[in-house]
Formats: sequence, C-alpha cells, structure tokens
Amino acid sequence: FFFFFQESMHAYAANVYTTVVEELMKGKQRKFIAVEQEFFRLWWDVVATDTQKQQVHQLLQEGRLEFVIGGQVMHDEAVTLIDDQILQLTEGHGFLYETFGFRPQFSWHVDPFGASATTPTLFALAGFNAHLISRIDYDLKADMQKNKKLQFVWQGSPSLSERQEIFTHVMDQYSYCTPSQLPFSNRSAFYWNGFATFPDPPKDGVYPNMSLPVTDTNLHQYAQTMVANIKERAAWFRTSDVLWPWGCDKQFFNASVQYSNMDLLLDYINEHSGEFGVTVQYATVGDYFQAVYSRNLTWEIRNSQDFLPYSTEPFQAWTGFYTSRSTLKGIARRAGSLLSAGESFFTQYVRKHPAGSICKCKALKQLQSLRWAVSEVQHHDGITGTESPKVRDMYMTNLMYGVFNVKKLMASIIFDMNEAKKNGEVYSSVYPKDSGISEVDQYVVVYNPLAWNITTFVTVSVGNLAVSVYDELGRPVPAQVQTSVESPSTYDLYILVAISGLSYRKYSVKPLDGKQSAFIGRSIKYKRRDITRAGQQSRQLFPVVNSCYQVLFDQSTNLMHSITERETNQTVQLTQEFLEYHVNGDTTKGPISDNYLFGPNASAVPVSKAVGLEVVSGALMTEIRQYFYSNVTSQDYLYAVYTRIYTVPEGYDGKLLCHRIEQEYSVGPLELNREAVLRTSTNLNTKQLLYTDNNGYQMQKRPFKAYVNNTVARNYYPMVQTAYIEDDTTRLMLLAERAHGVSSQGNGQVEVMLHRRLWNNLEWNLNNNLTLNDSSVVRPVIWLILGTKAVTNIFYRTSGLALEHRPVVMFGALSGDKPKLPGQLQENSVHGSPVTVPPNLHLQTLSIPGWRYSSNHAEQIRSIRMGKQKEGDADFSRVLLRIRHLYEVGEDPVLSQPVMVDLKSLLKELGSVTAVEERSLTGTWDVNTLKRWKWKTAQHPGKGFFNSTKTSENFTVTVHPKEIRTFFVYFQSQ
Repeated sequence: FFFFFQESMHAYAANVYTTVVEELMKGKQRKFIAVEQEFFRLWWDVVATDTQKQQVHQLLQEGRLEFVIGGQVMHDEAVTLIDDQILQLTEGHGFLYETFGFRPQFSWHVDPFGASATTPTLFALAGFNAHLISRIDYDLKADMQKNKKLQFVWQGSPSLSERQEIFTHVMDQYSYCTPSQLPFSNRSAFYWNGFATFPDPPKDGVYPNMSLPVTDTNLHQYAQTMVANIKERAAWFRTSDVLWPWGCDKQFFNASVQYSNMDLLLDYINEHSGEFGVTVQYATVGDYFQAVYSRNLTWEIRNSQDFLPYSTEPFQAWTGFYTSRSTLKGIARRAGSLLSAGESFFTQYVRKHPAGSICKCKALKQLQSLRWAVSEVQHHDGITGTESPKVRDMYMTNLMYGVFNVKKLMASIIFDMNEAKKNGEVYSSVYPKDSGISEVDQYVVVYNPLAWNITTFVTVSVGNLAVSVYDELGRPVPAQVQTSVESPSTYDLYILVAISGLSYRKYSVKPLDGKQSAFIGRSIKYKRRDITRAGQQSRQLFPVVNSCYQVLFDQSTNLMHSITERETNQTVQLTQEFLEYHVNGDTTKGPISDNYLFGPNASAVPVSKAVGLEVVSGALMTEIRQYFYSNVTSQDYLYAVYTRIYTVPEGYDGKLLCHRIEQEYSVGPLELNREAVLRTSTNLNTKQLLYTDNNGYQMQKRPFKAYVNNTVARNYYPMVQTAYIEDDTTRLMLLAERAHGVSSQGNGQVEVMLHRRLWNNLEWNLNNNLTLNDSSVVRPVIWLILGTKAVTNIFYRTSGLALEHRPVVMFGALSGDKPKLPGQLQENSVHGSPVTVPPNLHLQTLSIPGWRYSSNHAEQIRSIRMGKQKEGDADFSRVLLRIRHLYEVGEDPVLSQPVMVDLKSLLKELGSVTAVEERSLTGTWDVNTLKRWKWKTAQHPGKGFFNSTKTSENFTVTVHPKEIRTFFVYFQSQ
C-alpha cells in the first residue's frame, strides 16, 4: 500500500526517478513504467537537473520510459465520484502532454480495493487501448485463473457498450509484486535494494531485507526459480506472453543494484532459452499489451457488472473503508464541489470582464491549489481513509488551503464586479455553517453552480429572531428563522432562493423593519419515550405534511411510523433506528475490523432505549429533531436525526424541494470498536435486493448473497451518491453527499454505515499507525425520495446533483451608504442571461485550464522538440467544456432520449463562439484523430481501430445516453 509521508516520500520518490533515469541511460535494453504524476512532478519541478530532463525526453521517445494511467494518482474506485476521477486524470494528462507531448494509453490499476465498472469507461473515453486491474475477490480470481478467463473485453457502460469497451487484464494470484521466496536460500529474492525505511535512510546503506545478490554460484538456481514462476503463470493465460511485474511498493529507490542483478539474470535465461523453454525481455505495459493484441485472438465480453466488494480471504472483506474517516470523505467531496463552482465562476468572469482588476495568473494559482488537493485525495489510500493520522492531516491541510484560496477568489470576483468600496470587508463562507451573520445588516451572495434553474433553501446563522430578507430590488424574500440545532444562543435563517443556471443573486438581511418579517419556526418539545415499552401503549400518530408527503410519527416512541406519497396515496411503513456492530480488536481472538476491513462478530445491536423529540414548524419548513439516548434517564444523547420537509409558496418551482425529505445526522464520539449504522426498515417487499451506484455515474444491482463465512460484511457495498430499494410499485431512494458503506440485511431494509471507531493489535497496523481510533463527531446528510419508479426516475439524478452542488454562499458587510445595485444586477450569470441545459444533461465542467499546449498534435510535438513548449503565460483563451448525459438507454421514455445542444447558443453569454474542438475525456486527443485498438470479440470478429464520431460543423452536437462529451471552446477576442 502506498503511503504519502510527505517529507520522506519526497526523498524516496526523488531517489527512484534520479536512479532509474541514470540506470536506463546505461543499458539500451532496460525499461521502466511510471504511474503517479504527483510524485513525478515533484521530482521534475524540484529535483531534476537539465541533463536529467533531457534524458527523460529521450527515454520517452525511445519507448523505454512509459507513463501509464498518467493521472496525479492511482485513484480509488469504490468511494470516489466520477467528476473527481476525471479531474485528477485530466490534471496529470495535461502536464504530460504539455511537457512531453506524451499521452498515456494503458492503465495500471493494481492497488485499488475492488474494481468499479465506471473505470473501463473512463479509460476508454480517455483514449486508452487496454486496462489492467488486480484486486478482485479471491475466490472469483481463483476460478478465472483456472479457466484462463483473466482477460476479457469489458463493456463497462450498458448504454455506451461496445463503443467504449476496453480490453481488460486481471493480474493473477501473485498480483503486482515479484514473488520473493527462494527455494535454495532463506533470504528473499529479486528485491536487491531491500525495503525503504522512513523517514531516514540507514547510515550504513544496508536496508532491511536486501535480497541475496546474483553470483556465478547461484545464477542457475535463481534462473530456475524465476522460470518456474513464469511457467506456472503462463498456464493461467491464453497467449504465451507472460507479464512478470518486477518491483513492488517503494521499490527502485536504488535502481543500480536492481538493474545490475536483473541484467545478469535475464541474460543468463536468454543464453539458455533452449534449456529453459522461455525467453525474457524488459518491457513496458504497452509492450505487453501490443504483444497480446498482435496474437489476434477472439475475446469474451464482460458486461457492466463491477468487481465490488473485494475480499482477500473468508474473513477479510474490504468493506470497512467505504466509511472510514467520514469527515475526510465529506470534506474531500465539498472541496470538489467548491472547485467546480469556482472554475465556472472564474471562467465567466474572464470572458465577461476582460478588463477586470483581478490578476488572472494569481487566480489560476488559487484554483490550481485546489485542483491539486482534490486530485491527490482521490488516491486509493486517501479518500478511502486507509492512511495514518499524519497523512490524513496532510490531505486535510492541502484541502483547507485550496478551499480558502477559491473562496477568496470568488469573494474578490463579486467584489470586483460590484465595484464595492475596496476597503469594505468581504469574507466568504462556502457551506452555511462555516460562519454566518453575527450583526444583522449584511448581504448574502448565493451562486448556483449548476446549469439548471434551482429553487432551494440556504441557511445562515443570525443572532436574532426579528429579521427581514430582501432581494436586489428591495422585494421581500420568503424566509424562516428558528432556534439553531447547533447552539441555543443563535438562530438558523432559511432563505428561499430561486437562481438560474451558473448565476448568482444577492440578498440583504436586515433587522425587522415592520414591513415583512421572516416566518418564525415554533418549537414543541415532546416527552422522552422509552421505546422498549412501546407496545404497551396505544398508538398516537401525528402528521407532518407538505404537498408531496405526509410523514407520520408515533408519539408512543417518538419514532417515524410511515410516509405517504400524496400523489398516488401510497403509504409505506417506515421506521429508523441506530445500531452498532461490535467488532474485535484482538488478533488472537479472531478476525478484526480496521481502516480497510469490516469484521463484525455478530448482528448489529440497537443502541438506544429512549428517544426525545422536538418539532419546529413554520410556514416554509418543518424540522423534526429526534434525540437518541441509551435510556430514559441518560443525561446526553448518543445520536440525533434532524429531518426537514419543505413547503414552497406559490410562484416558485418547488418540485425538487417538495419531493425530498432531508436528514442530517449527528453521530459520535463512538465507543472503541463500534461501527454505527442507521437502519431504515420498510414494509416494501424488496426480496433483499439493493441498488447502489458506481461513482455517481451508473447503478449496480446488488442481490443479497449468503456465504459460509462473513455474510454481513460481504454484503456491504459502496454508496458514493445513490442507493435504493424497491418493490413492484414503490422505490425508496437515498442520496448522499459523501461515501458510505450500505447494505440490505433484511427484506425491506437498507442500512447505511455512518461512522467507525476502531483499534486493533495487528502488528502491521500498529507499525503504520493504522488503527482508526477516530473519536470525531460526524454530521452526514442524506436525502430520501419516496415514490413510484417513474416519479423517482425523474427526480433522483437532478436531486443527487443538487445535493452534491449546493449553492455557494458568501457573506459581506454592507458599507455605510446604500450598496450600488445597478439595474442589470437582476439575476446575474455573473451579469446577463444564464447558461442552462435540459434536466437530463449536466454541464459537468466549465473551466479555463490554462494549459499552454497546442491542440494540433504535430505542432505540439514540434514545439517540444525545439524546446519551446514552456514559453509564455498560461492560456486564458481556451475554455474546457464537458457535458454529460445523465440517463441510461431505456431508463425513462423522455429523459433517455438523445439531446441536441447548440454550443454557440448555450454559451452566448460568454461571448461569440468562434471555434469548437471535440476532444478525448482529458483533452489531450482530437477525437477525429484518436484511433483506439479494437479487440476481436464474438460480437465483432474483426480486429482494427475505433473511429470517433465527428462533431458537426455548425456548433450543434447530439449527446446520447451516458455520453460524456469534452470540448475546447474558443471565443472572439474582446
């Protein structure tokens, strides 16, 4: 597992690249593959000499150094959002293409814990020819290996199917590290530089576990060992080419001792190839796939089923990391969402205010700090929560620094555009509760980062119940104020905002002036109930109603009782309770839970015997606050749920708001070796079938599977954004703003793991400080949508994105005089009409990347050869646009249709479009020149190349179901 220890890894990574480049130059036969750009770029920018840089250019041209994947990191596949995966891949690819004209074409996803079906689609869209994975269920791998089925053509997306299929290689049981056993010695083999030590290298240069050097006396035995392993593996594959990975985590930091021993061994085997029956050569991943491709075999097709969850042995289900370090998971997602808002905000500013006072180069640096932070945390030991506290702190620091920079940039853009007094204070807060309004008489600026019109509530803190809210033109705005959940001395002000696509509005919050005040939410507190005695009393149900739902609560338990969807009058019995799995931390007593693994020793145990209830109701919203106590007399509650349902006044489009039941939870601090779940039980006959998403991109069907061992943990799946259960008529959807483990452990049930706190005595975990003793309180949010399949189909994609990309809220003080609110400020897409797409499309990216590369490949290569590629400032004229179709083929009669988009008219607010180039997913290929390898399948007996579809000339494109289309857009200069 790859850990980022910043200072030591920088030193370690630097040694790898410095010594590998030196060694490659010494022998024409030697080769090497490099994966994560974050490390390579640190070496390139900080350590590499001009000579070394020249050598890297030469090695790339000779094909002896090959970048695979080419993203900033090797991203996790289970708990990451597709937008953030694309970001980190684009970030790395932009650097490689700008610097070397190099475009990776193969993946090396050897270490993520399970494989998602989104990944093959992602890599196909990026122009890759083959995909490589390793960590899949141990029993499935054994079976595939035995039947020579480790290689196949994967059609990861049911809608894109063969157009974006990709050849996929699963590594055999030895995975990506060289097997180190030697039959003739008790010392290890093949790792002559030993294992890296942190943070300081050993003074005498002797590293632990340095392998037995190759000498004349053991050369033959060494060769026999290697050949035996090669032949064992050859039996598991259909071609006579064997991929033999040489290395492992943290290897090649002393490449000279590695290559000198490897050379001796390879030369000896090739000199005796008649005797051994094999020949060996140094190769890159590309060399291997080229060899397999040229064999011209016909391959089986795999459908869109993923390889999750992942188990390494009967009691080792890697399903704990779906929830580990929930706070980091939440902050990483908020940061990704803020970045996308900041990018579109800045792009509009640059296009519309070419003479604006903000330094564009500085602004780009501010955005880049968050691009880097969001990219690096997608690492398979980042957002997964499988790093030590020290490394988690590094991720957090980098994310907070980037978030601060982008908030500052957005505030200064607002400032610049409103020509406010330059000494007036603008401070910004991106999610309401970061800060708020202390003294009244301030303004709130709200930016909608989605390319749809939205109607929603934003929350700000105020110190007083008596407030009024006005828009730019001085008209009163519907709002509700009530005591805060967070602290008794402040109040939450909910403001109803209606904002067009990629636009902002400005609201002023003033002390009550008699005209129109915010509605006040009135609180009723109910007596705490002992739920263990619930059956003995008669049920008294009370309703909470809006125009979409009636939610009934049971006064004898203070728990939810049922939800009625009012349009169809369907009622679903629905109760929620918190439970905890108790887990073992002592390896001598059985399987453990840790950052990676979930190993419950029995069913989950209910945690509370008593529930308190407070209902705060007003004209716009009702908030139900439930507090869960261990018993009737307990002082402090263990858990809380805040459930909100909204009533939207006439004249507002309240469809999405009305159709969601928002829940926010308060969980923690937990006791040690407890894993907390919220279980929602219904009377839907679901047959224990669960649906969860892959990376917020597509859904997977999860039937409950019974195993001999560890059935509970092996039926946990990652929920990145969406999960649902359903019967023949009704569906209950859950939408999340961070990843969680989710499972259906009973008919009609869905449970979400919200938090984990663990300690164990496994030596490896102790040495790496990987015990997850997480004593934090977490506050995740989940939105529930209940209804017929047809109704939920219409709302869940837009709602999921509305939760992901909530409006960005910024605060400013009103200076003494009346603020200048020019007439044109009525609803501004940073001034002007909005950028809007239909509800089945998502404008995923609108940014100015700043890359300096030419989009003409021949020209780019020429300028690199002439050493001119780094001259000049960032390019602010190229705008990167991505549009994604949200629906699968056949999912909905209307929303699954292809959509025609006129890019010129879509972007008219940004200026007059003069040119559009359609590009591969990460921008480095012109789609008209991209020719991916077409592997033979029974469906398509011919081998050849995929040809891409042309973009139509008149700026109109047709976006088909599930497509992600990427464009460079150029405007007439102003």
